Amino acid sequence: MRAAAINLRALPEQRDLIDHAANLLGKNRSDFMLEAASERAKNVVLDQVFFSLDEDRFRQFTALLDAPPSANPGLERLLAVEPPWRADK
Repeated sequence: MRAAAINLRALPEQRDLIDHAANLLGKNRSDFMLEAASERAKNVVLDQVFFSLDEDRFRQFTALLDAPPSANPGLERLLAVEPPWRADK
C-alpha cells in the first residue's frame, strides 16, 4: 500500500495525453505517472558527475576503484563471444 500522496495540477491537454499514454500501456494514470517520474528521477541521479564524500567514505571509494577486479565468469563468457558483425559466415 502506498503511504505518500503526491498532488499536482495539469492542463486538461496534459492530463488527456497522460491518460491516453497510460491507457495504451494498460496502466492507470497514477501508475503511469509514478513509473515515468521515478524513471526520470533515477536517470537524473545516475547522471550526476559530482558527488561529495567525507574523508572516510572517500578512502573507501578510492580503495574500491584501485582494487583489482574480482573474477566474473559470466562477464568473461560474454566477452569471449564473437559479435555477429565480426563472425565469419
